[in-house]
Amino acid sequence: QVQLVESGGGLVQAGGSLRLSCAASGRTFSTYAMGWFRQAPGKEREFVATINWSGGSTYYADSVKGRFTISRDNAKNTVYLQMNNLKPEDTAVYYCAAAHHVGKGYDDWGQGTQVTVSS
Repeated sequence: QVQLVESGGGLVQAGGSLRLSCAASGRTFSTYAMGWFRQAPGKEREFVATINWSGGSTYYADSVKGRFTISRDNAKNTVYLQMNNLKPEDTAVYYCAAAHHVGKGYDDWGQGTQVTVSS
């Protein structure tokens, strides 16, 4: 199991940018695929982006493609989500997650960080 702690959320105007960070404990971080998800009030949690263990492969939800970038630094046990051109509909609690095994879902979740985009 790995502990995940998100940070970097906040209040930003539409069109602005934020960078979320997710710090992971443990020596196995570099072997895990990592993902970002979000949950808006009254809505189900939805997938945002994922990155493989090496950082060489990424995948995005259509709603954020071209605006968000997921990256990781295995030396720092950290995964990032750079969010540009933010829209009010991006307002949500953002969670990072770790997948121990490819294709078997996410095993560990952080507590989330709030992102609020004002119009």
